Amino acid sequence: MSQVPIGRDKFELDTPVLCIDLEAMDSNISKMAEYIHSRGKQWRPHQKCHKTPAIAHKQLAAGAIGVTCGKVSDAEVMAAGGVFDILVANMIAGEQKWERVAALCRHARPIIACDHFAQVEPLAAICRKRGVECPMLIEVNIGLDRVGIRPGADTLALAEAIDKLEGVRLAGIMGYEGHLLQVPEADGKQSQIADAMGILAETRRQIEAKGISCEIVSAGGTGSYQITSDCEGITELQAGGGIFACPMYQQKCELTGLDYSLSVLATVVSRPQKDRAVLDAGRKSHHPDFAMPLVKGYPDAKVVRVSAEHCEVELTGESQNLKIGDKIELIPGYADFTTVMHEAFYGFRGNVLETVWPILGRGRLQ
Repeated sequence: MSQVPIGRDKFELDTPVLCIDLEAMDSNISKMAEYIHSRGKQWRPHQKCHKTPAIAHKQLAAGAIGVTCGKVSDAEVMAAGGVFDILVANMIAGEQKWERVAALCRHARPIIACDHFAQVEPLAAICRKRGVECPMLIEVNIGLDRVGIRPGADTLALAEAIDKLEGVRLAGIMGYEGHLLQVPEADGKQSQIADAMGILAETRRQIEAKGISCEIVSAGGTGSYQITSDCEGITELQAGGGIFACPMYQQKCELTGLDYSLSVLATVVSRPQKDRAVLDAGRKSHHPDFAMPLVKGYPDAKVVRVSAEHCEVELTGESQNLKIGDKIELIPGYADFTTVMHEAFYGFRGNVLETVWPILGRGRLQ
């Protein structure tokens, strides 16, 4: 890291740089935890939006029971950072990854998702060989049609197979209502999510009717957690991105009650016209495809085009006073895909730099 100027003013830093408003993020963490807990659910937030153990510890301090990860490598980063209760909400295949999961079981408490016996049996064999046991969640397809086993007989057969294997044990089931995140409430978002969660609740009932324990029923993305939290039968929520509450969630998913806490500090490098400014933060600094970034502090300014190194902003009113060399903040349209472009978060209280957190999970793809 080329700059660690703790105590400096934000607008003295070189750009582009990824910034967190610590007060806003802490407030979002507290609000998410309180909302989920008030509905009698547990919180296991997905760490893909931050990939940073230091932030995960803030979530744990607010009452989270662990984290959710997308990859084994993410889980290894979290475990090395002292976060031990980890759900890997992805299918794991291949001897190298199964060996890494078995090793992780000695250093942390991972739970691994699956949707087929071919993922389970080899892992069970390696766990037996290494003298460990790995909990598993069956992912059920509740309508997203990505991964997930069909509910009903197929899920029951897999649950029974896991229950008979040594080296693994069934911890529960999960499902992701990702296909419903952007459904407007006017089109029945709440009822559609309730129906999808009903599939999980019924699946748990069927598994337990076979005399098999099914303790966990996990679901809930940021774009739906305020609905999913009220659904009967769900035990925990995986929603994590609300800590940054980016425009994608607020504008496309109707997320409410949380504040933008992530920004990219950028510099005006060109003023080709009175009504246009060009910034030094392009696609290599933030992700605009799901939702365009907003210009913080200038509601009359609008991002109109983003290329590799440039961001073009249409100016009206007060924003037309911006000059070459001025620094402004962009609120990234989608935080999850912005985080992985940067090496570190720069955390500010007010405009004073308080902390720098390396994004330790950046580039962990395996």
